[in-house]
Amino acid sequence: MVKIEQRVLDVVTATGVPFESMACDPELADTAAFCEHYGFSLDDSANTIVVASKGESPVFAACVVLATHRLDVNGTVRKRLGARKVSFAPPELTAEVTGMAMGGVTPFGLPDGLPLWIDAAVMERQRVVVGGGSRAMKIIGSPAMLNALANAEVVDGLAKPFV
Repeated sequence: MVKIEQRVLDVVTATGVPFESMACDPELADTAAFCEHYGFSLDDSANTIVVASKGESPVFAACVVLATHRLDVNGTVRKRLGARKVSFAPPELTAEVTGMAMGGVTPFGLPDGLPLWIDAAVMERQRVVVGGGSRAMKIIGSPAMLNALANAEVVDGLAKPFV
């Protein structure tokens, strides 16, 4: 098992919320391919997206949104970061900030001090599937496991449903 995966399992276990970990083909780790191949609904799949403010000293946050929603980067996220301009962190920067590859980024095991914002719609699901720290693992459980994280904050309007 990859070191990051073990760290993720340790963190999610510490929440005390029941969950399951699931191995997946790294080639199928991206949300749409994963859901189609493994039979999960996009409604139950949540992505962890790292955002960064523009400028000399960027400020970062990790945002958890349902796969059926789009992150409100230029509205809610920008205001919460207190920045004039915000964008999605590119894969290299996401890996640098989180220690995780795109397709495996998870709310579990993020660096201390990195804000974790969870869209309120995620909390309405019975269960959610999130990354497992690498492209080869997913974590499945109640959204309560996300809210149990010390740095987590549920945010109304963080994302909007795709039309």
